[in-house]
Amino acid sequence: MSTQKQHSRARRLLAAGAAVLTLSAGLAPQQAVAADGDKVLTVAVAQSVDSLSPFLAARLLSTSIHRLMYEYLTNYDPGDARAVPALATEWKSSPDKLTWTYTIRSDSKWSDGQQATAEDAAWTFNKMMTDEAAATANGSFVANFRKVTAPSPTELVIELKKPQATMTALDVPIVPKHVWEKVGDFSKFNNDKDFPVVGNGPFVLTDYKPDSYVRLKANKDFWRGAPKFDELVFRYYKDQDAAVAALRKGEVSFVAGAPALTPAQAASLKGEKNIHVNDAPGRRFYALAVNPGAKARNGQKIGDGHPSLLDQRVRHALFTAVDRKTIIDKVFQGYAVQGEGYIPPRFSSYFWKPADGQELAYDPAKAGQLLDQAGYKKNGDGKRVGKDGKPINYRILCHATDSNDKAIGQYLQEWWGELGIGVTLNCLDNVSDPWLAGTYDLAFDGWSVNPDPDFVLSIHTCGALPATPKDTGATDNFICDKRYDDLYAKQLAEYDPAKRADIVKQMESRLYDLGYMNVMAYPNAVEAYRTDQIKSITTMPAKAGNIYGQDGYWSWWSATPADSDGSSDDSGSTGVVIGVVAGAAVLVGAGVFFALRRRATAEDRE
Repeated sequence: MSTQKQHSRARRLLAAGAAVLTLSAGLAPQQAVAADGDKVLTVAVAQSVDSLSPFLAARLLSTSIHRLMYEYLTNYDPGDARAVPALATEWKSSPDKLTWTYTIRSDSKWSDGQQATAEDAAWTFNKMMTDEAAATANGSFVANFRKVTAPSPTELVIELKKPQATMTALDVPIVPKHVWEKVGDFSKFNNDKDFPVVGNGPFVLTDYKPDSYVRLKANKDFWRGAPKFDELVFRYYKDQDAAVAALRKGEVSFVAGAPALTPAQAASLKGEKNIHVNDAPGRRFYALAVNPGAKARNGQKIGDGHPSLLDQRVRHALFTAVDRKTIIDKVFQGYAVQGEGYIPPRFSSYFWKPADGQELAYDPAKAGQLLDQAGYKKNGDGKRVGKDGKPINYRILCHATDSNDKAIGQYLQEWWGELGIGVTLNCLDNVSDPWLAGTYDLAFDGWSVNPDPDFVLSIHTCGALPATPKDTGATDNFICDKRYDDLYAKQLAEYDPAKRADIVKQMESRLYDLGYMNVMAYPNAVEAYRTDQIKSITTMPAKAGNIYGQDGYWSWWSATPADSDGSSDDSGSTGVVIGVVAGAAVLVGAGVFFALRRRATAEDRE
């Protein structure tokens, strides 16, 4: 769905929750101190919250906030993304890999004072296994679970139907049973009415106002150590230039972009006093998605996608008429890498390139030939005509706040116009409604990918489709292909990292050949912060990595105020983070040494 949607997941029709951030009073320039003396870190974002329920949220902002609110069983080292302890201190599998036992730490408390236990984790997973609404966001992780129990407060046991390679990469927020067991309808509960929200992460959600702000307070009792900033605020800016202006004035500490700063914005900030621009390889892909003839699992049609797009030759023709080099040079102006496979090159183990003769390289003449072969020839006016005798005109969903969508859309109008195909850009603040309804022909798409790609692979399986047209599934783009599904099941059960990576690459090849997803670019993570407000902050990866939208909470947990006395700076450094968790590597056990994990969300779809 969205290009501002990192990491990830079932999309929800929660337009009313489109929200996030503004403080009622702006921060004074060159300081981040509230009236009560608390040190405040303010992050300007260009994405709204879809839901504050970890069972429903799909957008990158929402899932990033959940990483701050709730612990997962494991986390990922900011240096190399290997699995490290979080709520679980160690884990091991049975010889047949069908039973996994996790030791739950005894020093993690919920913010209301109650102890976090294995029973909380068991209840979380069991709820997802038995309540379809609770499985909306992360159901793919538990689909293979046979049984989950908590024999003691510090022991969690998960029994599987068949081996599952993501057992050290279960990106599921663990919630407090004593709070959530009171919830009735999980499909409607958004976790945004009673504050503070009970959690056990590094921050506690204390306030939220749709289209205004999200406010979190540092959890002074967090087992890994309290954050250095007393308060973390996410402030929403629909106008990204206004967010950049706020950074210049010191009204915000950090600007994330939508999801990245534009080349012009980044260039304007470089060299400015007290501002640092972080430009690193990104974990996102930027794509054009084709409506594949949207339907539900029961076979019923959804929406009104153009019937010509059911022909693979037409899809290949469209992508062959896309000049990726021009997109990188003219739109991203070098702040991106040319797109190829589904997984960005940052994740080298899974990065795939099309073979010779397979690539849909820019070739307008070939595109025209493919359309002719498919029976869509030009009329006397030079327009390609559909089977109904009418000129073909494709509707493309784009995000109103994303300048890349609009710029590339104009190129598509030009390139496809030369083929005789019309293009109508449908740029909306909320693309979710037409997307879920299947009332589009193509759409700009993007996800944040995790070191373990399982989640972003799962959203193209047949099982991710909605059960009926009235339901909401976990699908990204209504893709359903048996060969792809067979490969997905095969990679999920493969524990050998090299063999699993090879299967994932076969999946990427299949997805490429189907022609439903055209990955045009891998945008850089381009973001900026004030060095007179933030003294130090951890990137992920530690060398040339991103700050916003990490696969963990390292950036905001480690951030040190500029006026800090330095007495506790080291605990926010990458070196100490690794030191705290280094012992985990020997605990992975059973020969499972992957840097696994997943979004999306990805933390998700942005």
